[in-house]
Amino acid sequence: MSYIVLARKYRPRSFTEMVGQEHVVQALSNALTRQRLHHAYLFTGTRGVGKTTVSRILAKSLNCIGPDGTGGITATPCGVCNACRDIDAGRHVDYVELDAASNRGVDEISQLLDQSVYKPVVGRFKVYMIDEVHMLTMTAFNAMLKTLEEPPEYLKFVLATTDPQKVPVTVLSRCLQFNLRPMAPQTVQAHLEQVLQAESVPAEVGALRLLSRAARGSMRDALSLADQAIAFGGGTLDEAGVRQMLGAVDRGHVVRIVEALAASDGAALVRTVDELRGLGLSAAGTLEELATFAQQMALVQAVPDAADPTDPDTPAVRALAPLLAPDETQVLYSIALHGRAELALAPDEYSGLVMVLLRLLAFRPQGATARVVPPVLVPVVTKPAPAIVSSRELLRPVVASARVAVAPVPEAAPVPAPMRPAAPVPAPERPVAAAPPRPRTVAPWEDGPPADWDDIPLEGDPAPVPARTVAPVAMPAPTAAPAVAPTIRTVAAAPASEPEPSTTALDDPLVTRWSALFTELAGRGGMNGLVRELAWQAQCLSIDEQATPRRFVLRVERESLRQQGHRDRLQTALGDLLAEAVVLDVVAGTVTDSAARRDAARRLQAQNDAEATITGDPMVTELLARYPGARIVPGSIRPVA
Repeated sequence: MSYIVLARKYRPRSFTEMVGQEHVVQALSNALTRQRLHHAYLFTGTRGVGKTTVSRILAKSLNCIGPDGTGGITATPCGVCNACRDIDAGRHVDYVELDAASNRGVDEISQLLDQSVYKPVVGRFKVYMIDEVHMLTMTAFNAMLKTLEEPPEYLKFVLATTDPQKVPVTVLSRCLQFNLRPMAPQTVQAHLEQVLQAESVPAEVGALRLLSRAARGSMRDALSLADQAIAFGGGTLDEAGVRQMLGAVDRGHVVRIVEALAASDGAALVRTVDELRGLGLSAAGTLEELATFAQQMALVQAVPDAADPTDPDTPAVRALAPLLAPDETQVLYSIALHGRAELALAPDEYSGLVMVLLRLLAFRPQGATARVVPPVLVPVVTKPAPAIVSSRELLRPVVASARVAVAPVPEAAPVPAPMRPAAPVPAPERPVAAAPPRPRTVAPWEDGPPADWDDIPLEGDPAPVPARTVAPVAMPAPTAAPAVAPTIRTVAAAPASEPEPSTTALDDPLVTRWSALFTELAGRGGMNGLVRELAWQAQCLSIDEQATPRRFVLRVERESLRQQGHRDRLQTALGDLLAEAVVLDVVAGTVTDSAARRDAARRLQAQNDAEATITGDPMVTELLARYPGARIVPGSIRPVA
């Protein structure tokens, strides 16, 4: 006798033998038991989940007569009567299976429907099973609508499809629809164990786990792969042989990738890709395993007790989960998923894999080599202007201080309303040096005064303006923010994450000490992302020097910064800086003084001083008074960083 493949040999013969589709089995069993039978059923689902099997079992349940020939409709067909045996063998005259992929025209459907007017020959019901029904033409669908809606009482339709979206709604509305779900890997693995035990084939648990994952929810695919693995292994299933047959990536490579990411070791990532290339393993399979491993790590981080204790990978997952923060694990999972779609665009799959892994390294906040850049304002443009300056250019604000620059404004920019003060603003007291006969002070963007300066007259200017040399304006101390006289304000909107600027003096010694610690931490590169923002926005309430270990208490307003993971990472970075164990407590409340607020106050004071320098400069005041259309362009004044 010829060999029968496992998928056909162990096809379920009754509802009790089916696995993974309990919701469908329960509904059909209750309907058969209560004799509440519909005239048309539609089974949907991916390949190998049991659509044809359910159809055959349903046909046997409708036509079973029992071992003694006196049985009726039942949810448990006997399997020994002529009707059950003929349906299993595919030779029952009243059970017709039609493959719509090859019989999709209206002629085939019309021929089938012509036979429906005749009563069953030997069975209780005629059952028409149309597989891949979505392949029928629209004309064929229209031809069967009337019969499908009101068939004879002895006729039952069973439709099966892998793509129900292509089935017309007029057909869907005439059927009871059951969706057969893809089976869980654990369900597939348990069924494989039973089949291989019945076949007396020794199999390792790791090999069965690989086969159940590779089946992707299809029991038929799992049994077909088991057939292939038995042939590959010479009658045995061992994990190494199955992994080689499937080309699956060993979890050891994935573990090394995660360890390299935790250590920010780019060289180790490249070496791992070289090993995968040498073994001929798939780059897409590597990213798939990496995404699966990241999902298990995220599960352990969120719910430690949810990990499967029987999974041999669980110890490795538990060991590596603390190395990455939860947000970093989410980034790892997301980039691994999206990287698989980008492999087809890469020059070759291994170079694409290298880029995905390097992207994981680049987007990993903790431990990445990055230079912390403090908040800065708009950079000052220092490109020299042409040597000859027209009178129109002189109408723009002129900077008379070495510490203040004016950002150029495009000519096409919209012109707002003039911002001239109602009364001249007095200039701050500054020492004015005697001017030489010819040169005058020039703007910072000029290399020097033109040789023919006196030959450039101003419109309506009968006499040249005397030159002035102004000493640099001293910037205020970082910790002090004195009151500023009213000036023409052109401050740009601050980022949403920064506190509102204030000119109120902030001199809390605890905050001063914490700001110094923050500066050292930022310079060392020991924190980044939300952890850096936590230290930046926090107000230090107390530092207990007597406690062991030393205890810091911080107040933070934003709830997103008070997460346990951010606090733990900041506590670790602070302990590394102080070379001792510390305890960091974060409480909620309104922050009145912090490193961020002090920096905002310093920048506001620098902006006010820059605007006061411009608006109080005698030359600017004279130009504004002389030319009615002259104005200071809003937003054009920026202090030099």
